[in-house]
Amino acid sequence: RPFHVEPTNIVSVNDDIQRVTDEASAMNKRIHYYSRLTSSSDRALIAPDHVLPAPEEIYVYSPLGTAFKVDTCTDGYGKNSSLVTIFMIWNTMMGTSILSIPWGIKQAGFTSGIILILLMGILTLYCCYRVVKSRQMIPLIDTSNWEFPDVCKHYFGSFGQWSSLLFSMISLVGAMVVYWVLMSNFLFNTGKFIYNYAHDINVTDIVPGTNGSNKVICPSAATSHPPENRSVMFSSGNNTGFELFEKWWNKSQTVPFYLIAILLPMLNLKSPSFFAKFNVLGTVSVVYLVFLVTVKAAHLGIHLEFNWFTENEFFVPEFRILFPQLTGVLTLAFFIHNCVITLLQNNRNQENNVRDLSIAYFLVGLTYLYVGVIIFASFPSPPLSKECIEQNFLDNFPSDDIMSFVARIFLLFQMMTVYPLLGYLARVQLLRQFFGNAYPSLFHVLILNLTIVGAGVAMARFYPNIGGIIRYSGATCGLAFVFVYPSLIYMISLHRAGQLTWPALITHIFIILLGLANLIAQFLL
Repeated sequence: RPFHVEPTNIVSVNDDIQRVTDEASAMNKRIHYYSRLTSSSDRALIAPDHVLPAPEEIYVYSPLGTAFKVDTCTDGYGKNSSLVTIFMIWNTMMGTSILSIPWGIKQAGFTSGIILILLMGILTLYCCYRVVKSRQMIPLIDTSNWEFPDVCKHYFGSFGQWSSLLFSMISLVGAMVVYWVLMSNFLFNTGKFIYNYAHDINVTDIVPGTNGSNKVICPSAATSHPPENRSVMFSSGNNTGFELFEKWWNKSQTVPFYLIAILLPMLNLKSPSFFAKFNVLGTVSVVYLVFLVTVKAAHLGIHLEFNWFTENEFFVPEFRILFPQLTGVLTLAFFIHNCVITLLQNNRNQENNVRDLSIAYFLVGLTYLYVGVIIFASFPSPPLSKECIEQNFLDNFPSDDIMSFVARIFLLFQMMTVYPLLGYLARVQLLRQFFGNAYPSLFHVLILNLTIVGAGVAMARFYPNIGGIIRYSGATCGLAFVFVYPSLIYMISLHRAGQLTWPALITHIFIILLGLANLIAQFLL
């Protein structure tokens, strides 16, 4: 009897062949994308494990230096589930901006602060949609390995290439400067806690603060200057040893220089992939901060008084003219536009990209709202004024506060592992553009790293205001990647297709003007 093949079996075999073919094609595209980011001798950004099929586990990698392993969340063919995709985006966006959100709400006013967080979340999400769609609107060209800077180069030529490099470097170097200021802050407070505990020293802060076991302080009230991340002066019975310690362990004059000995050698490594193993601490740190905020609020209670336009001794108005300072911080807080295509391209179900991106943005906004609102509402006014809320809200808790000490330890170690990765990305983007090699020589790399480290030390020494640094860098890089380029590319694409309408034109010109006004306002207020 002739061999007989059922039609259903033929369909099944064809489906299997097509599935394997699609899988191999997708794998090759991902390997090609990572191989474009660095030289063949450097394995930090070349084809990480998660681009290969793994039936039991998946390695999630982000170009911003976040790497962590998630078990049993993949379909076995190298594609991420929606849950993993949402978590990747949330984890990438959650950064140092969360420490400045309560200060930003104070600058804008409580009610206007909440409204601005919601509006900026919606606006940046819409612009992120435009980024994701921009690659798909280019006809007759294989754009499967492109990121948004590649799209900018396609539309604007060498200007798009170099301007996207410039604004990308602003975001990277700005983040590294903020990290240096925060690491100096956390190292200073951690060292002070350990010294006082080891020498059984009882110190009395001369800055105003509340009494009791859940003490809150107002460092800015000890000086006539605006709130800054300044050292707090102490008095002690053991004057000689303690004064010597204060002299050599100063937040702005000595500690920023001590970090050079630790971090500069790390920056000069050819490959910093080892540090990516510890970046899961970023997630742990955010979760712990949410826990800390919840516990502190439970002990301190809620202290709110609604004064819509007038200011009194303890409370700020609900609407303040300084609100652009919050929008500058939020521009960076919701910034993911230069790498969102990469984060979404490995989503198992591409038709869910818009939904998953929306959910991720919702969770990010919810996290910012929770931390910002809870800290602002629970800040004890009276006896302290809401104006005392610091640009880094952890500065409102004394160095001997146990929960804050643990938070600073977590954040310090996490930032010390992320910092070399940010430096590596800056090196890859800059040196490859000029020399065609991410590591042309130790001399080139050392000069670049000394420049970046010098900027961090200078800011920690003379302008240790993370809220100011975040809002300036956020408004600057956001002008290009969030407001201008996505809107321009969308209008050009519609115009070429003959589909540009007056409502679309007016809407996107208005978005560009909003981004420009956001940047200008940072220098006026």
